[in-house]
Amino acid sequence: MPFARRAALAVLLSLLIAPRLRAAERTRAEAEKIAARVLERAIVIDTHEDTPQMLLDDHYDLAEPASPYMVSIPKMRQGHVSGAFFAVWVDVKWPEGTLIQRALDLIDAVHEQVARHGDVLGFATTADDVERLHREGKIAILMGLEGGHMIRNDLRLLDDYYRLGIRYMSLTHTANTDWADSSAGKPQANGLTDFGRQVAERMNRLGMLVDSSHVSDPTFYAALAASRAPVIASHSSCRALCDQKRNMSDEMIRALAKNGGVIQINFFSAFLDPAYAAALKKVEPQIAAAVAAERAPYAREGRQLPWTEEQKIAQKLSAGIPAPPMERVADHIDHAVQVGGIDHVGIGSDFDGIFSAPCGLEDVSKIPDLAIELARRGYSEEDLEKILGGNLLRVMRQVEQTARQMQSEK
Repeated sequence: MPFARRAALAVLLSLLIAPRLRAAERTRAEAEKIAARVLERAIVIDTHEDTPQMLLDDHYDLAEPASPYMVSIPKMRQGHVSGAFFAVWVDVKWPEGTLIQRALDLIDAVHEQVARHGDVLGFATTADDVERLHREGKIAILMGLEGGHMIRNDLRLLDDYYRLGIRYMSLTHTANTDWADSSAGKPQANGLTDFGRQVAERMNRLGMLVDSSHVSDPTFYAALAASRAPVIASHSSCRALCDQKRNMSDEMIRALAKNGGVIQINFFSAFLDPAYAAALKKVEPQIAAAVAAERAPYAREGRQLPWTEEQKIAQKLSAGIPAPPMERVADHIDHAVQVGGIDHVGIGSDFDGIFSAPCGLEDVSKIPDLAIELARRGYSEEDLEKILGGNLLRVMRQVEQTARQMQSEK
């Protein structure tokens, strides 16, 4: 084929596969009407909220009308949130002797809030639960375990966490486990060890989603190979738009889509915007030194500095860095859709686990504004429903089906 024809064909193909916003932008008024219709019926699911730390350490009540945090019942209502995965996270540096106890305390704190506010909240462990609670007008609360270090190399703990309601586990957090590598660690397992593959198999058998956020690239691909069910990235953004190891490359997004999984876009400013990330990098040593100084007296007493205090330090020392606009989240969604397809993208905000969110998307109440921006860019109502939660529900059902199949096998 002559070069000119090949070039023309390439341009035509690029137009055909380009994000739909290039073809059909809408006015703000039109977008608001579309988003309003969608939000009236859509099941909106955020796959990563770090609020359990506040529930336990600050004795925070989710019904607090003047909540200083990013997540509360009033804010979830305003944000049309149908379901939220609360992240059970324990610092990788937490003393091993009380690590499991800390995780259990966080789980108890979540259950206590659901019991206290049973008129508006309901605990969910399946896709059917989420849909039932949505019909009842309640917010579904689910839980994910953020870091494989919390199973202490014991598969039986996976079963225990599952029985307590945990429905996904991030294979690592900010440090390697003995069986999987973190994106923040040096190569050790170079993927998954034999035990790491056993972890993925047990999660499949239980019906627990395998979460690839925080893992190294080789571990990501090893997890896809090891899992019989679709894999998720519960709170990761696009590396092509912001070059962070925690984000996913285009190759990873395509592989995740082929696997049937979903990338849930993270809202942390430093994972969205290169300018913010570069500015933050300059003050990170100062933040680390200030946190270490605050940790010292706690350590002498055998205690841990509360996460909320670390957040306040980081927020104060980074206050001079302008947060990116909310449109950056929409840019990452656009990119993930273009690379992986509309059926493989969702939202995993990381609210209450981040100290900087985009302007206009500061807390969970602002989710409708993101829906409006996506509608303005040309997404259909069906596509919005998929991004806001439908894709994640589909993966949950596939994971549940895989578990039933595996449990029926001899």
